[in-house]
Amino acid sequence: MKRWGDVSEDTADHLSAGSVLDQAEMAVVVTDRFSNLLYWNPFAERLFGRPGPQGPGDTAGFTLGILEKDNPLSVELAKHVLKGGVWEGTFDVKRADGTMLYVRAQAVPLRHSSGAVTGIVITAREAMRSNEREKDRFGLLERIGERLAGSLYVEETLKRVAEMLVPQFADHCFIELVEGDRLTRRVSTHVQGWNPPPDTWAPLGAEIRYPAGHYADTALRRQETILVEDFAQTNYPSPSEGSTRLAAEVGLTSAIVAPLCVRGETLGLMYLGLSNLTDRRSPHYDTFDRDFVGAIATRVALAVDNALLFEEERHTAESFQKHLLPRELPQLDGLEIAVRYFPAAPLASHGQGIQTQVGGDWYDVIPLSAGRVGIVIGDVEGRGAKAAAIMGQLRAALRAFAQDDKPPAEILARLDEWTRIIATPERDDNGEDVSVPPIVTCQYLVYDAWSRQLSFANAGHAPPLLLADGTCVELDIKEVGQPLGVRAKGVHADLVYKEETRTLPPGASLLLYTDGLVDRRPARDSGEVPLSDEETLTLLCDRLVEASDASVESIAEAATVAVPGEIDDDMAILVVRSSATNLDVEERTFPAQPIMVSEARRMAAETFAGWNVPEERAELACLLVSEVVTNVVLHAASASVPRRELMMDGGMMMGGFEDSWDVPGFDEEITAEKEFRLRLRRGGESVWVEVFDQDLRLPRIRSAGENDEGGRGLYLVDQLARRWGSRPTTEGKAVWFEIPTKSR
Repeated sequence: MKRWGDVSEDTADHLSAGSVLDQAEMAVVVTDRFSNLLYWNPFAERLFGRPGPQGPGDTAGFTLGILEKDNPLSVELAKHVLKGGVWEGTFDVKRADGTMLYVRAQAVPLRHSSGAVTGIVITAREAMRSNEREKDRFGLLERIGERLAGSLYVEETLKRVAEMLVPQFADHCFIELVEGDRLTRRVSTHVQGWNPPPDTWAPLGAEIRYPAGHYADTALRRQETILVEDFAQTNYPSPSEGSTRLAAEVGLTSAIVAPLCVRGETLGLMYLGLSNLTDRRSPHYDTFDRDFVGAIATRVALAVDNALLFEEERHTAESFQKHLLPRELPQLDGLEIAVRYFPAAPLASHGQGIQTQVGGDWYDVIPLSAGRVGIVIGDVEGRGAKAAAIMGQLRAALRAFAQDDKPPAEILARLDEWTRIIATPERDDNGEDVSVPPIVTCQYLVYDAWSRQLSFANAGHAPPLLLADGTCVELDIKEVGQPLGVRAKGVHADLVYKEETRTLPPGASLLLYTDGLVDRRPARDSGEVPLSDEETLTLLCDRLVEASDASVESIAEAATVAVPGEIDDDMAILVVRSSATNLDVEERTFPAQPIMVSEARRMAAETFAGWNVPEERAELACLLVSEVVTNVVLHAASASVPRRELMMDGGMMMGGFEDSWDVPGFDEEITAEKEFRLRLRRGGESVWVEVFDQDLRLPRIRSAGENDEGGRGLYLVDQLARRWGSRPTTEGKAVWFEIPTKSR
């Protein structure tokens, strides 16, 4: 031996699994799923005797010498272990020489490397009769506590309790919870897969009414555990004739009823019963069992109370968040939309306790000018009600900013500033502001269904997936800015968020998502290894391609289930699909002259007639076209000088200040004839009118005097159009309005 822990080759041979088990002073027996003996160590042979044939031609069966009367129970316990459970208890064994032993054993599942249960591993040794029952009960109580500690849902909590108690401690288990002023049955579990026939014992979900004088009614009123040691020696009123008849048929022998009490409040009842459906050493409960069940009930009540409180908190947070998300999506021309939102399963993480997993993921669809639409996907770092509250503020702010119809990069820049404003105020010992803004990823897109143009800016969010022509790829984004709230001081937002433009192919789909879609954790006890980011994205794209020809709802559903595992973070999905056909649009440019007002109106009238717009609606739209175009023509002469960019060299203008205006073509551009452009768009239920000019001034409604000849045009537009507005463009501005083509 060279150092501590080093062993020689001979010593290593003695440390093999077989050598160790050969010397163990405990029986180790391994069987397959069909009780065929696979392995037993020498101590097992000494304890049980050498296994022999169980019948003609049978050399593999192995029963450990369990008495025939205990065989039904052992079969039930074997089924429990093969389902992944653990059993521990004591039983009588008859050895080959006829002697009797009392053996304490533990049975656990034998698992393959894939996680599948392939057999049973039994460890056993002889037990002392004086304390075997105490060991059984305390071991069961400990395991129940462990199982309850891992559950945060009421139904799962109750189911785990029943699985632990049946068949090891009871043949029948009922659990009823108080719901308002009603007692409702939530668990009904029985041995050997047996279920009570209809119209006998009350089914799940039924209201339970115990008559006065019934032992369960006594347990409720007194808030104490009641023992019925032997039904043959007692007489209680029955809830129904069917219940009495079935109790006699199954031979109900003994029962214990314990109230589920916590913080002075009774949450319900736990009922355990023994019957002749199994053959046990003792078919009756005693006072020790009563105290044991009382201890179990205390733990169950606490676990149920915690689960109820958690579900209430989770429901509150979910409702809070869902009410902050869009309740109904708008009907938009040239665009199909589907959304999904899922909160994550509860998780105890990083020392922060059990979290509701409701977070700050959000999506939004915002109608903009002239049928254009703003599309948003975002994620606030963190979980819980605080993240959801921040999300609500950011969504409301972004909606307000979007109404200005500014470019996506400018919208994100303003949202970044707002993220800093809503940070929780904090100051250090010197009074300095040390507030930390929330970290938010966000992507804002503006889509024009008539031109199929998609403009967007990204703040650290995952790129959307583009489904087109049977392929699925990430949308090519060259400028991914920093998440909102992390921009360094002194760095202007215009340098962080950049706008990009793409054209969507006809019928193409975009999948926008938050990281909860791809960041999944393997299911508990599955033995699966988490997928890498590349593997996850490949798997997701494969599933989306398979569903690409289906509806957007089918695509959203396929994305939801594409990645295996439990949702580790809340998840938002938004799917949009462009129209496969082109939408109707007419456009023409006119000189900004008074005579062109009638020409613009004539073009609008002819276009609306060709689109079969109802005459009344077409005349109204033409009237408003005249008002808006007249306003443009009247202000054309006083329009501001078009914006120009002067070349800078080293921070100085090329040439002196006086020379900077002497640019070839500059005078001609000032005196050039003004123009306006009229664009008409048809949707399913509306027509949109847009008028573009080079004037930078945005129109506003003003009050006209009694004798004023003008000043009423925009007032008419405001009163007669469904919606109207204006937005800046790269060359000036656009004024638009919407007229419904159907009666209001």
